[in-house]
Amino acid sequence: MASSPGGRKPLVVSLGDPKYIGKEYLDSLRKDFDFQVLDAINRAETIEKLPKLVTEYGPVDAFIIRMGTPAYEPFDKELLGALVPHCKIIASASAGYNEFDVDWMTKNGIWFCNTIDGVAEATADMALFLILAVLRNTTVAERQARNGTWKQGIVPSKDPTGLTLGIVGMGSIGKYIAKKAAVFNMKILYHNRHQLSPAEESKYSATYAASLHDLLRSSDVVSISCPLNAETTNLISTKEFAAMKDGVYFVNTARGAIVDEDALVEALQSGKVTRAGLDVVVNEPHVRDELRQGELSELKVILQPHMGGLTDVAFHKSEKECFENIKSLFKTGRPVAPVNEV
Repeated sequence: MASSPGGRKPLVVSLGDPKYIGKEYLDSLRKDFDFQVLDAINRAETIEKLPKLVTEYGPVDAFIIRMGTPAYEPFDKELLGALVPHCKIIASASAGYNEFDVDWMTKNGIWFCNTIDGVAEATADMALFLILAVLRNTTVAERQARNGTWKQGIVPSKDPTGLTLGIVGMGSIGKYIAKKAAVFNMKILYHNRHQLSPAEESKYSATYAASLHDLLRSSDVVSISCPLNAETTNLISTKEFAAMKDGVYFVNTARGAIVDEDALVEALQSGKVTRAGLDVVVNEPHVRDELRQGELSELKVILQPHMGGLTDVAFHKSEKECFENIKSLFKTGRPVAPVNEV
């Protein structure tokens, strides 16, 4: 185990208390690391308190950012500058990392890690929930059950059996979606930057679409699970909705900005998209009027407040991934799953 200058244990700091990792794990960690919690609930408090923590406890060698980050974003020089030049690694409990200035970290010799599997299955569960919800029209059905109109005009709903599910992005989340959707007898089509090996395609009963538009033309349900970056911003826009089947069902559990919301609203209004299930929107936590209220929303949009990865098991797994990346860096010289190269 590598030590910090002066022979002291490396100092690991968590932004907020990692409540789900467990006392036994933290007790074991403290054999090789010093550990502190930065008790800051928003960006302003972090900017104020982080330099004070460095003054009190010394240079921070590793920094953990737990899930639930909107109050702190963006994760940039202004927020994290007090970590430089000593910090060696920043580990995030989230899968997406568009809110992190990875270039700044790399320039300052800081490894950055997201979680690969921590929130993947929980997010896939949300995708499956939304897929079933848009197919079975559950929001309207629940409203009718509560107001006494009792399934007027909504029977029969759409059955998933035999439908083609097009998965955009076949990383950890996409693979979990494919595995779970197969239980509902859906056919799996996917598009990814790289085609999976034949063995992996067989494992997930998945067929590769060579282009995004090939996938869109052939899918009854489209599910988005790719990361947000410069290449995927507005990846699904007017031309992409036009390429989809008439009456398609659309689900997004990735990031809101992957979808052009003007184009989505237009596709819902025209009937091109029968219903959309959204766990993410562009300007979170603010939801545009057409998607949150009025007849269009009430009949055609199922909304969740970015809840995909927010389960107790996902919190535990993602916090553990953060610590394991840090432990690996100090033991082997490299994190388990870095986003960048230092």
